Amino acid sequence: MQNSFWRELLLVCTSLVVMTALIAMSGADLTVSSFFHINGGWPVGERFPWKFLYIVDRFPAILLAIAGLLAVVVSLRWPSRRYWAKCGIFLILLLVLGPGVLVNTIFKDGWGRPRPCEILQFEGKKTFLQPWQKGISGQGRSFPSGHASAAFYMMAPFFIYRHRNKRRAHVWLAGGIVFGIFMSIARISQGGHFLSDTLWAFGVVYLTGLFLAALLKLDHVPAAPPLPEPVPCSS
Repeated sequence: MQNSFWRELLLVCTSLVVMTALIAMSGADLTVSSFFHINGGWPVGERFPWKFLYIVDRFPAILLAIAGLLAVVVSLRWPSRRYWAKCGIFLILLLVLGPGVLVNTIFKDGWGRPRPCEILQFEGKKTFLQPWQKGISGQGRSFPSGHASAAFYMMAPFFIYRHRNKRRAHVWLAGGIVFGIFMSIARISQGGHFLSDTLWAFGVVYLTGLFLAALLKLDHVPAAPPLPEPVPCSS
């Protein structure tokens, strides 16, 4: 792997750790959630567009992964599009491994962090835990946010285009982050997740994308096929 990969990995990991520390020291997890806890409930999360985003859930991510599958099929029909297969496999693997395995299976099922609506500060019965504090497996599914991770997954084409078309890459990156932020607000307003849960939803997806892009060598853009030789005119 290239030096640029390790520099980016270090930068992203350091940023996540620093932001997590700032959230913890400032008490932002409880403060942000308290804005939405009104009269013993979470009424803001039941309003538009937050409830609509909750219903939308993972459908956009699934559609993007299906587009990746179609790219693989097309590459089998036209060998000149072999790079499409690599991009399609990336889209599928990122959804399966990021939001699927790491977020929803390993961490959400195993980390045991209680949701805001479950803790004592918001009329629940469980103790508030910081994101690095492991709770009882199966007794809390707050860390990280599954909905937010599926929304942040929409930045996936950024890793495909960033060495080929920077403008298009930045559009996908910005769009995925904005969609992820809106989904994060929805889940926080519903008492389902803390601010740090959504931060790490982004972190897990981005880091998984970074590793997969490096392993699949998405930065190695294939050269354009040579033009056919002109056929000489007969005299």
